[in-house]
Amino acid sequence: MSEAPSSSRPERDPTNDAPRRIALVITRSDVVGGAQVHVFELARALIAAGHPCAVFVGGDGPFIDQLRAASIPVWPQPHMLRALDPIAELRGLRDLVTSLRAFAPDLVSTHSTKAGWLGRLAARALAIPAVVTAHGWLLTPGSLEPWQRAAWIAERGLAPLARRVIAVSDYDRRLALEHRVVPPATLRVVHNALPDVPEPLRARPWLTPPTLIAVARFEAPKDPLTLIAALDRLRAHAWSCELIGDGPMRPEIERAIAEADLGTRVHLRGTCDDVPRRLAEAQIFVLPTEREGFPISILEAMRAGLPVVASAVGGIAEAVLSEHTGALVPPSDPAALAAALEPLICDGALRRAQGLAGRQRYLDEFSFAPHLRRIWAVYCEAMNE
Repeated sequence: MSEAPSSSRPERDPTNDAPRRIALVITRSDVVGGAQVHVFELARALIAAGHPCAVFVGGDGPFIDQLRAASIPVWPQPHMLRALDPIAELRGLRDLVTSLRAFAPDLVSTHSTKAGWLGRLAARALAIPAVVTAHGWLLTPGSLEPWQRAAWIAERGLAPLARRVIAVSDYDRRLALEHRVVPPATLRVVHNALPDVPEPLRARPWLTPPTLIAVARFEAPKDPLTLIAALDRLRAHAWSCELIGDGPMRPEIERAIAEADLGTRVHLRGTCDDVPRRLAEAQIFVLPTEREGFPISILEAMRAGLPVVASAVGGIAEAVLSEHTGALVPPSDPAALAAALEPLICDGALRRAQGLAGRQRYLDEFSFAPHLRRIWAVYCEAMNE
């Protein structure tokens, strides 16, 4: 049984419905990545539409501060950890059940793998319908590695506990069907999306010399080392590069920059809370990665009006149109990445044309209002079943 693409999915305006209480559950608060951005914008939009909403998140990191600053109710879950720990899992499940019982939601909506597992179990214990949003599976096409088999067993076993599963790309939909981790009748596709930004946060990609920017956590599956190797091949041209993010790979990245003698041209800016402004000041966006679902960072770049050069993995090709809004390259291939970046570095008119095309594609396909209506339609399916 096949599933239709997200563009054909039914929409439903949440402002026309009676208030429903929604619990959004996500594993990590120590990073503010694509899943966190999605949850933040979704919570804010649901509250604005009149639906009481709270975020239940593991740990005690900066994402909690961001939610509180926006007056979004947040329930920290200190025992909901990313790492596998049987004792912590039991405590995390107990705490989540207690918190959800106190909030009394009409729907539990989970985001990220661990939250998807614990959130489904907690929702079933409380007889609350659950919707799982898969921001990329811990699976790959074809045969699975031993560590992936554990994730496959968990997903297969917990699949009946979700009324609906949302895949954020058609690629992830196909992957779920290939490995039979979601019953086809419960699977829906809703691409990620973002609210727009004002004119001052739009980029000017034609400016010279260009600044390249990459926004990603320094952790697998992201691949900043391939970017450093590609830039080493482009040292004859005028450019600078900013890497926004942090994580366990930082020492390796620093060594690679030093060994390539690029310390005056490649700058590690750390984790920043002003990513839209930094995108507006750049001219080319780059995302080298080995595995993805449907990255929010690419939509942020397209929204700003930047050409995007990214690895052709996961659902990225559903956003980036090669030679129209940027370029797609094989993963872990510095030569191919350098070859894709070189014409953009050398041609401001090309950067302008592809940036404008990317901005228009964002407006046409990935703006937030229709996205919210599609999400709400899936939520209503689950609550009304």
